[in-house]
Amino acid sequence: MKNIEEINKETVKKIVEKKKIPEFSAGDTIKVGVRIVEGKRERIQYFEGVCIAKKNRNINSSFTVRKISFGEGVERTFALYSPIVGSIKVIRSGKVKRAKLYYLRDRKGKSARISEKIKKRIGVDVSEQVSETQIVEEKIEVENLAEKTMVSKETTEEKKVTKSAKLKTEPKKKELKEEKK
Repeated sequence: MKNIEEINKETVKKIVEKKKIPEFSAGDTIKVGVRIVEGKRERIQYFEGVCIAKKNRNINSSFTVRKISFGEGVERTFALYSPIVGSIKVIRSGKVKRAKLYYLRDRKGKSARISEKIKKRIGVDVSEQVSETQIVEEKIEVENLAEKTMVSKETTEEKKVTKSAKLKTEPKKKELKEEKK
């Protein structure tokens, strides 16, 4: 017989396979796409704000998002694996030292801001692997550009030569005209 915990883990795996859920924590500004059913139609409404709390409890995981709407603070708690949550997008990561940011409820304006966490990227991303065909295509493009620049250099040199030849012949023509007079 299976425990409730094992059943919950299996359902979480099924949900994660279908839906992409990014990693985020308290302090991050996130945009949550909420499915709203109006009669027979269904639409997605976005709720964008700062994640002030996150609870990791398998299938019962939830997070709270706070935003300021028309000067009034609005908080909404979402179940992480709920079908109501259509999508979650992390807009920016916040640099905080606490897991729960309930102190933001008392603050307004500049004191309620959270500084941004700057993520350093070292090296090449593992997900962006370059195939051999892309490398060959890039080499061909570079060679084509090199040939075009060589041709354009040759044409500009030819133009310079013809201009200098014209300049040399023009004074002679003037001298001939003066001698005829």
